[in-house]
Amino acid sequence: MVDPVEQRGKGKTRWVFAGIVVLLVAFVWYRHSGSGNRHGMVAPQAVGVAKVVSGSMPEVLDELGTVTPVATVTVVPQLSGYLTQVAFTQGEDVTKGQFLAEIDPRPYQIQLEQFQATLAKDTAALAQARSDLARYELLARQQSIAEQQVSDQQFLVAQDIAAIQVDQSNIDTAKLDLIYCHITSPVAGRIGLRLVDPGNYVTAASATGIGVVTTIAPTTVIFSVAQNDLAPVLVRLGQGATLQATAYSSDDTTELEQGTLSAVDNQMNTSTGMVKLRADFANTDKQLFPNEFVNVHLLVNTLTNATLVPNPAIQTGSPGTYVYVVNADNTVSAQAVTTGPSDGTNTVITKGLTPGQTVVVDGVDRLSAGAKVMVIAASGAAATPADPPPEQHGHRHHRPANGPSGTATPAPAQP
Repeated sequence: MVDPVEQRGKGKTRWVFAGIVVLLVAFVWYRHSGSGNRHGMVAPQAVGVAKVVSGSMPEVLDELGTVTPVATVTVVPQLSGYLTQVAFTQGEDVTKGQFLAEIDPRPYQIQLEQFQATLAKDTAALAQARSDLARYELLARQQSIAEQQVSDQQFLVAQDIAAIQVDQSNIDTAKLDLIYCHITSPVAGRIGLRLVDPGNYVTAASATGIGVVTTIAPTTVIFSVAQNDLAPVLVRLGQGATLQATAYSSDDTTELEQGTLSAVDNQMNTSTGMVKLRADFANTDKQLFPNEFVNVHLLVNTLTNATLVPNPAIQTGSPGTYVYVVNADNTVSAQAVTTGPSDGTNTVITKGLTPGQTVVVDGVDRLSAGAKVMVIAASGAAATPADPPPEQHGHRHHRPANGPSGTATPAPAQP
């Protein structure tokens, strides 16, 4: 005898299974015969497009550099003695020849007076020797003394003359030492923290010095360029061009100063494949700080009448670098292209496209060659291309000095 409860359970299971089968059949029917494929064709893919345009593209090298002062001078005593005075304020701007510190001058003043006294004594001795020589020469003409005595006196006069020259040199040295007691700034710039306090005994052999003076304005920035990017720079310099260099903050967002490229190093670094370049900056507002890391944007050249497309249009894959071109029948085809410089928004196409063509910039990831597309629009205008990804600072890339030129614009919506 069949249990009624068990029979009801089996009947319920059959109804659930039947319902699942009906849902699966309905889903398959919808996918193959429903609104998505009502006429037996794949639905057009909605995409955003932009026109290929002709415009200008600055070729800019973005490199990491270091602010390097024109001169960094450690003020070192040139003689020994007690430091009696420090006249500068730490961190102030100083001029060339400005008084900074003083070493006790009294020992050197006493030494100068000793040399002056020795000079006076030797001068008197020379006068006496010359007087004796004159008498001896008179007696020699009268044949009253031997010629040897006259010669000896001539040698004595020469010795006294040499002694006076030594005395004068000693006096000049003592006077120079007195000048060295009065320490002045050798260059104009900004002096740092005081390294020695008054009252300390300093020596000429001290490597520490009293302070360090660094030039602030003008200044330079040293940065490195890869060997692959060096050739265009050398070509432009060979043409006599003045290349503009712009210094930006370490986060590459704030413009600090504009300058010009002044020098290229004479050899490549074999371990890195980089060569050093130097750019000069007036730095009148003193935004560039010594040894600060900055980003240098070097404007090498400006391409005119270049073929430009938005960056989102460019794809890479097994065919290489390519874009999807929208054809007249609203289908797309994959077009291989050769790219050039980029400014972060647009990229130069050197081969593969011509101005006026339409390329896909949005919805590219779901396309294939020959696919049917439908251009979407917002507020009666073509879809705006997607924003490019943020730049990775600290790497080399091309970017414009004063914003993009010849920006590609979206194509109008197709009916």
